Amino acid sequence: MANDEAAKAGPDQELSAIQAVMGALKDLDKDARQRVLDYVFGRLGIRVDRGLAVMTPSVGGGSATPQAPVLVSDIRTLTEQKKPRSSQEMAILVGYYLAELAPVGERKSEITSADITKYFKQAGYKLPKRAIKTLFDARASGYLDGGSEQGSYKLNPVGYNLVTHVLPPKK
Repeated sequence: MANDEAAKAGPDQELSAIQAVMGALKDLDKDARQRVLDYVFGRLGIRVDRGLAVMTPSVGGGSATPQAPVLVSDIRTLTEQKKPRSSQEMAILVGYYLAELAPVGERKSEITSADITKYFKQAGYKLPKRAIKTLFDARASGYLDGGSEQGSYKLNPVGYNLVTHVLPPKK
């Protein structure tokens, strides 16, 4: 059905849409472009399942062009890329991984202390003394919301933005 819609739109309409998007984004800095695209993708229900897109300057010009997606196949790879500095940041990374990047059968929107233990170990990240306290503290810091059951938490927009726009920390 999507192909039928694309065929109806025709190459001229697609080219016009591309030109409109490029025109709207060209004067924004790369962080603003990413925020705009994240919002638009979310509104249109578009998911990037293969990883995080990376923006780099194009050769000979100042505009940014997307590179091939950075493939994230496991929590260890994501941890190495994002370099969380605390157990709270790592817990948020686990929530993001499970909601956005984990294999389809492993995906879930809420995390618990059992997930913290499992995925911290898989990532080779130091286990916190009390996993539930790490989640509680991340919620108190505004990165997670309460889940559907006691002891479960879900990533909120602040936590999502931490992972996608703040981590890894600038040197």
